Amino acid sequence: MLLSAKTIRLDLIHPFRISRSVSAYKENVLVSLSDGAFTGMGEAAPSAYYGQDAVSAHAALVRPDVILPTDPFDLEIGDKRLRTALPGQSAACAAIDMALHDLAGRRLGIPLYRWFGLDPTRAPLTSFTIGIDDPETIEKKVREAASFPILKVKLGTERDLEILKTVRTATNATLRVDANAGWSRERAKEMVRLLPDFDVELVEQPLPPDDRDGLRMLRDISPVPIFLDESIQVSSDIPRFAGCMDGVNIKLMKCGGLREALRLIHTARAHGLRVMIGCMIESSVAITAAAHLSPLTDHADLDGHLLIANDPFEGVKVREGRLILPDRPGLGVVRKKE
Repeated sequence: MLLSAKTIRLDLIHPFRISRSVSAYKENVLVSLSDGAFTGMGEAAPSAYYGQDAVSAHAALVRPDVILPTDPFDLEIGDKRLRTALPGQSAACAAIDMALHDLAGRRLGIPLYRWFGLDPTRAPLTSFTIGIDDPETIEKKVREAASFPILKVKLGTERDLEILKTVRTATNATLRVDANAGWSRERAKEMVRLLPDFDVELVEQPLPPDDRDGLRMLRDISPVPIFLDESIQVSSDIPRFAGCMDGVNIKLMKCGGLREALRLIHTARAHGLRVMIGCMIESSVAITAAAHLSPLTDHADLDGHLLIANDPFEGVKVREGRLILPDRPGLGVVRKKE
């Protein structure tokens, strides 16, 4: 099979600020994987938080010693080979993994959700993310997101209560909050007690990823469910944190692709946990890949493509928060017409 990789720049509609960073654009790497008759697509959305960027992802993708399976249906062996060959490059692994799935689905002539045996109408509503900003800009973002019944509000600042008040005053939507590991234990204890005042549905990653004792303590006292994101990258992480959370946010870019995401979902269910499928800043290629798994989950946070101004592709559509999966073969992603 022939693999090619290309770095693209995705410009954000608004600068995206969370507790640890701010960005005006994102550089991702697109992958094409061809068997001569069909071509599958994938995308790497590397994160500096995990020691990755577009340069390292591209370099990993074009390494001559990466052995791809000759059969795109040989996904388990392909997954193991990639993880062995590309340690620390989960986004690059995810790009090849989704391209293999896309290629296999195109060969079969069926959409990925059907291959997985899933009902696309069971996909949960997706949230829309409101990044950290000044009150006037936050109000503007909330107005722009008026069609979404669920908003995810980024916190982890000294102004968190002001942000929550601003958002809640502007909308009656369901609210979820995400501190991105930005709270101390004392701050987290204070904040979780106040979240019910704003009718918050759940709180995501309130403490640093490795603070298991703090997370366990917080879960015991929190009146709202605690979901973990940065703490959980692969399925083997779940048993260590099962007593510290009510749910997990699974992302293809963290875990390395659809194969491991499926393992994460099943491991989470075995531990009685709720499941969210999330994303980084991604084009419709990677967002659509994740969306094909969404019928297996309780919550979705698949809005990365909606935050960018120049998405080159069309795939999953979002109507008033509802994910409409494409019925084209494979991922079902096509390039937008010029």
